[in-house]
Amino acid sequence: MGKSSPSDIESRTDNARAPQSFYPPMSKPWFPWLMPTFVIVNVAAFVYTMYINNCPATTGRHRCVFPSLGRFSFQPLSQNPLFGPSTKTLELMGGLEWILVVKEGEGWRLISCIWLHAGVIHLLTNMISLLFIGIRLEQEFGFLKVGLVYVISGFGGSLLSSLTLRSSISVGASGALFGMLGAMLSELITNWTIYANKCAALLTLMFIIILNLAMGFLPHVDNSAHIGGFLSGFFLGFILLIRPQFGWVNKKHIPPGYDLPYTKPKHKCYQYLLWIMAFSILICGYVTGLARLYGVEPLKH
Repeated sequence: MGKSSPSDIESRTDNARAPQSFYPPMSKPWFPWLMPTFVIVNVAAFVYTMYINNCPATTGRHRCVFPSLGRFSFQPLSQNPLFGPSTKTLELMGGLEWILVVKEGEGWRLISCIWLHAGVIHLLTNMISLLFIGIRLEQEFGFLKVGLVYVISGFGGSLLSSLTLRSSISVGASGALFGMLGAMLSELITNWTIYANKCAALLTLMFIIILNLAMGFLPHVDNSAHIGGFLSGFFLGFILLIRPQFGWVNKKHIPPGYDLPYTKPKHKCYQYLLWIMAFSILICGYVTGLARLYGVEPLKH
């Protein structure tokens, strides 16, 4: 049993102090405030729309639904089965109508219509979906990215709706909501390597998307806005919701003096490729849609 030399003791001390493993800190979820704010804005817009509608004064108190509500009472169910205002009021408040957008130059209706709803049933359905889908996305990706997905997808839904429905008015946040569903699908695809139960997550999301798209074929539902919003959100997900690949570590999280044996690049090659393709398709789609909407002839070389 010999004594250890000072050099052996120092060597053991250094090894004991050296970090044996390194785990980067978990990212904290964002506080979701934007999606609840959007819900408040949509509800406030509907209340104001009902105030402007004033069914007793325009239609007759005896014909209104729930006349005890006064000017907030609903139009007759024969006019609006969703318990809401008249078509004229929705048009006045900024509903999407092709002739007003193109002939009257009121392009702002492509955005304003996504904050309006045709009735209480329409409003409740969209707002409940917005809270369930939007809050989860905002917690993971932050208010800026999710807010952009919401607004740009809503615009894409309005654009396709105005191209296909030229004889009716369209309102609602459905295009924006379908955009977030599309973004969830593309986020799953582009961030495939970080998911544990990949197939289960994909099948569940596809079931939800198909179910919601099928509901768009019911009467008086604008499915073109759903499709336009979904496609917009799908391509936006590749652009805005891209995550670092599994195993990548930010250099600011590496302790001083600790050298990783190798450092993975932040993103995989296929993520960059999907980003470029999605950005190109999205820009081309919007430019083509706006050109068709306003009747711009393609350039002839």
